[in-house]
Amino acid sequence: MSTFKVNLICAVLCVVFAAALGFGDKFRRKVSLELNPGLNPPASLPPGVALVHARGLGLNDTLHFLLCNLGAPALLLVHTNSTESEVKVDWPVFINGSSPGSLKVAPESSVQYRSALVFTRLWEYDDVNNTADPQQAAESSFYPPYELQDFIWSDQNHTANESDHMITMCGGERTESFLNGSLCLKFSVFDSAGRDHPWPSLLHNANSSQLRVWMDGVRPRGNSSRFLLEFQSVGDSGFQGRVDVRSSIDDEYTPSIFKVLEWVSSPLNSSSVRGFSQWKPVAYRKPSPLFEDATPCRHSPLEPLSHIPKSAVIQAYFRDQPQVHGLNFSFGVDKDPAFYSDTEYISWTVLMGLGEPPADSFSALIIIIIAIGLGTPLAIIIVGGVFVCIRKRMTRSSGYEPIN
Repeated sequence: MSTFKVNLICAVLCVVFAAALGFGDKFRRKVSLELNPGLNPPASLPPGVALVHARGLGLNDTLHFLLCNLGAPALLLVHTNSTESEVKVDWPVFINGSSPGSLKVAPESSVQYRSALVFTRLWEYDDVNNTADPQQAAESSFYPPYELQDFIWSDQNHTANESDHMITMCGGERTESFLNGSLCLKFSVFDSAGRDHPWPSLLHNANSSQLRVWMDGVRPRGNSSRFLLEFQSVGDSGFQGRVDVRSSIDDEYTPSIFKVLEWVSSPLNSSSVRGFSQWKPVAYRKPSPLFEDATPCRHSPLEPLSHIPKSAVIQAYFRDQPQVHGLNFSFGVDKDPAFYSDTEYISWTVLMGLGEPPADSFSALIIIIIAIGLGTPLAIIIVGGVFVCIRKRMTRSSGYEPIN
């Protein structure tokens, strides 16, 4: 048997073995998406503002994702052990922001886990030393931050796709910087496991949602401007958060990026994960990027905060004082010759979901490469052994037989 055939057989067996192990998440949810559940005239939201409710129905539980851009944009996740749980909003109170409890997931006794991700500020600084490290930048190099709670949002009724379970929200300030630019959030929720097509092609499952954040056409205030995105995690006090780093040798779906970061939430005195936010440390400078358009990212240490972010959905849902942590996410790497002004575009993607974060297994391509790498030496050993045995037999048979 030739070496090529041996390698091919090894590769096929490895792929079959991987499939037999059950690589791939088969769990599905019945997903629906609606805007402003239960909102009826005369109550109305400000122009461009919406409460998006995505419902993921399981066999014996329900996931509720609530995205709202009234105040600082926030994504709230609520997991219940009931298939009958529903979102209830006291709209006049919710719109006025006058009372916690105006947003509920009922029955409240069915709620098993809840957490939220809030985008609070966009920072800009003049990186004159090209370090791409905000901690090394002088305080005077920072411009006044953009407060996302004050953003004016465009009407998203034209960008809501309820059949594909996604919606896009774009907004900005009434300033010269945002005259022809905007900050956008694209929210997607999934009914099964899969992978988003655009880079970074994060792996998702039926327990997760995705936010793609991008800034397009915003005029920088400096020649060497870099940006930081500030976001906060809000959850119950019985949980603790940490940021884990998971490494891989496979960069097939995100070229040159070999790790993923996971901001996980675990019960106190336990290592089990109840919820997560997951991202890869990379951003892109163009909407349809090439390899050279990628730029590395870094995050700051987790910092506990004592105040609730000014987000309507957070202030309406959490009655008791929740646990809040902050994190800054910066774009760029030191000595990078490209600044934001080069393309006036930057995009970054994050997953948020329930349970353990999705984990990439080796792709079929990597399995075949490994199989060939391991199969070639094995084939050489087998073929060499057979050749030596045949050679010895031929040598013995060609000599004279001893006379008894």
